[in-house]
Amino acid sequence: MPEAPEVQTVISTLEVQIHDLQIEEVQVVYPKIVEHTTPEAFIKQLTGQHFRKFLRWGKYLLFVLDDYDLVVHLRMEGKFYLLEQPSQDKHVHIRFRLSDGRWMCYHDTRKFGRMQVYTHNNDPFSHPCFEKLGYDVLDPRLNGAYLYQKIHPLKKNLKSCLLDQSIVAGIGNIYADEICFACGLDPRSRSARISKKDCENLAFHTKRIMKGAMKAGGTTIRSYTSSLGVTGLFQLKLKVHAQAGKLCPNCETTIRKITVSQRGTYLCPKCQKRK
Repeated sequence: MPEAPEVQTVISTLEVQIHDLQIEEVQVVYPKIVEHTTPEAFIKQLTGQHFRKFLRWGKYLLFVLDDYDLVVHLRMEGKFYLLEQPSQDKHVHIRFRLSDGRWMCYHDTRKFGRMQVYTHNNDPFSHPCFEKLGYDVLDPRLNGAYLYQKIHPLKKNLKSCLLDQSIVAGIGNIYADEICFACGLDPRSRSARISKKDCENLAFHTKRIMKGAMKAGGTTIRSYTSSLGVTGLFQLKLKVHAQAGKLCPNCETTIRKITVSQRGTYLCPKCQKRK
């Protein structure tokens, strides 16, 4: 699943490509992609609107239009293509004809992605879809004190806390492994045993790693691509994720793959301490 850096790559690339363009036509091929409204209403609301601002919170893309906000969650494999002709690919479920003649096509092999439209207001992040999200990975309010308050009372392992979007929005499986490694913490550590100092390190390294990944254009793992001519390069900098059998860059211990909360998890058994 695309995580915050991959979503940021998509939204930043689209901002360069389609800023201020008008939506002249909308075609909904698979209605279930559209949530909380009918396809007819979705088409009516978006037709004639211009793309004015491009925002992200966690794994959500938010397009601010003239009168509405279009919120998109790519889920597992959602992608946007900008094409000269409307794609007839069976996995393209929504098409937007733009005022420069191109088509922005939403492609989703698994059909898990979702789009919602809300009437625009002065705070686009006040919409209901954001109510249960924690602070974004780059939010200035994300600090050690916040993390300690959120995770210390829980009866969960550390990795589950990092993946919990109601605590921090934007971290997925890849970056959770990298954050735990950077902090020297075993992802199986009990949340109640994570100290205030640990939480300070977690907040620091979360922002450091996410900023680095965004600068590199995200991580290309399996089928992820921005589909807009941008390929993520952060996979070249991964320390532990998907590195099973290789040597730890810090101590040269063999990196292991284990399962934590039903997720494939990579760690250095020497560098990362279990609490």
